[in-house]
Formats: sequence, structure tokens, C-alpha cells
Amino acid sequence: MKKYISLLTIFGFLFFFQSCASQGSLDPKTVDNLIDSQEFTFYAQRANPTNYDVINVLNSMPNSTATRVLNLNGEYTIDVSKNTLDVVLPYFGRMFNPTYGGASDNSYRFTSKDFTITKTQNKKGTWTLKFKPKDARNVDELNIEVFKNGKAFVSVRSSDRQPITYDGYISKTEVKQEKEKL
Repeated sequence: MKKYISLLTIFGFLFFFQSCASQGSLDPKTVDNLIDSQEFTFYAQRANPTNYDVINVLNSMPNSTATRVLNLNGEYTIDVSKNTLDVVLPYFGRMFNPTYGGASDNSYRFTSKDFTITKTQNKKGTWTLKFKPKDARNVDELNIEVFKNGKAFVSVRSSDRQPITYDGYISKTEVKQEKEKL
């Protein structure tokens, strides 16, 4: 009887983890269509700073770990369209030319209308998109690596700060409605 219960427990955990792993997955054809149309949104789920000083500071905070702090909600995105690249991402790391008093200048928040894009796909079906914005003040290159299931990995290389990466997924761009002011 104990073996039966332990087997049920093991299979229960396997099904639970499999269902968790399949959340947020897209069909490979859908991913290819989104990349080809250049109309998609990247949703950042986690920030990965490359500076260990940042991770050590986050771990030294009381009742907090760096893993929880660096998990992001769905507010941080990269909206890609044929004519516009709209980036709203947080930044954790060392900045060489910080802007004091303006928190929005210390993160990646910009809209680029003048950029070049290079798309390549490897044999396994993974897409690599390289964006080089010409009208963004502090971003040299933005790379998005999109896997067949829609999961994505973003790396940002900047002229005035250390590199940072983000994990997340891509999805079809949702139409944003402006809220009416009362």
C-alpha cells in the first residue's frame, strides 16, 4: 500500500511539473508567424544582472532574496512593430553615467523609430533578432533569442552601463486602450 501511495505521489508531481512547464508555450508555426510579421511583444518575467555586487546587495536585504526581487511582473515589455521598437525594461547593475533625480532615465525606457534589424534562424528553429537603434541614447544593441515554444531571452548591450539579460516570452501584441481621465 505504501508503494502505491508513493507511486501516486511521484506521478502527481510529474504531471504537476509538466503542466507548469507547458504554460506560456506557443505553437512553432505561431512563433514563426509572429517573427515574420515583426508584430509581437516580449514580456519580461525575470531580470538577470551580470554584476555580482547587485546580487549581493539584493541578498543582504532583510527578509528578501535576489531571486524574488528579480522576478518581474508583466509590466515590463518590448513592443516590436515594423516601424517602432518600444522598450520598457528595468535595469539592475552598474551605470557609468547615472542620471540623478530621474529614475526613468536609469532604466531602459525608449521608443525607437530608426533602427536596423537582423533576423536569423538556426537548424533547431531558434530565432535570433538583433536590433540596433540609431536614435536611442544609451543602447548599442538589443538581442532577442526566441525559441520554438515562444520562450525568449533578451540581452541588452549599452554604452554607459554593464550588460543585463531578461527571460520571458513573446506573444501577439495586444491593442492598448487609453484610459479616460475623470
